[in-house]
Amino acid sequence: MALQEVGIIAALTTPQSYPSLSTGQRIVRIDPEYFRPAEGETLLGDPSKAKADLRWVPEITLDEMVAEMVAHDLDLAKQHALLKANGYSVDVSKE
Repeated sequence: MALQEVGIIAALTTPQSYPSLSTGQRIVRIDPEYFRPAEGETLLGDPSKAKADLRWVPEITLDEMVAEMVAHDLDLAKQHALLKANGYSVDVSKE
């Protein structure tokens, strides 16, 4: 993504619905002020403030959450394998 990238209105199918807009008008631009800082290597959470201020209580344990995440990923892998075995192309995220 280039820092100079902008969004420009190419056409309006119903210009009367948007009287303040016109073809060729720039409506979006990148503002570096809103860039996320670089991610740290280790991200640690502390739920104590949510527990104290919001009276939040976790509904499942960490082990249960991990099991749900693994089961979900396994289901996706099975779906992709089935599609691939039947000749379909499957895009898989590399994240």
